[in-house]
Amino acid sequence: MKKIAVLFAGLIAASSVLTGVSLAADVTAPVKEIIDDTKKNWASDVSDWIDIFEESRLARLYSKDFGDKYKDAAKNPAADEDGISPFDYDVIVNGQDACPLQDLSIESGQPTNGTTEVTVKFKAATCMEGAPNRDAFTTVRFEVIEEAGKPVIDDIMIQGEEGQGPISLKEAMVQIANGE
Repeated sequence: MKKIAVLFAGLIAASSVLTGVSLAADVTAPVKEIIDDTKKNWASDVSDWIDIFEESRLARLYSKDFGDKYKDAAKNPAADEDGISPFDYDVIVNGQDACPLQDLSIESGQPTNGTTEVTVKFKAATCMEGAPNRDAFTTVRFEVIEEAGKPVIDDIMIQGEEGQGPISLKEAMVQIANGE
């Protein structure tokens, strides 16, 4: 019976290689969870804010390096009035105010040097009457790596001011930790 089980497992592995089916985890999974929580945070009927950097999420959805940088940045006394978050804005919508997210899309790129870029686009200002950027898309790029056999977010690239390139959240956290 043992020989049959080993033979069956070998056939399944060979079959997946021959058909090109990947048994790897979905690299968009941690990003989807963060985006789902962000959508809930900006829904019109939100009751409790979901902290996308809460301790259990840091350990489960983000790389160790990202988590360490976040914790170091959160130690900075000027980081936040409540001493919990190093950010005084929602890093996903890149602002303090937003509407329920509209026209959301999540796309995964091809892995390069062990990193897969997952791009998220959405409209965050559709309810703001008269806002010049009301129908503009916000683009957030997540760098996803594999760590301990599962996909985790290693960095979040947010849009910079007009004319600037994207801003690495990990670099921003290092600056916050250094008091810059």
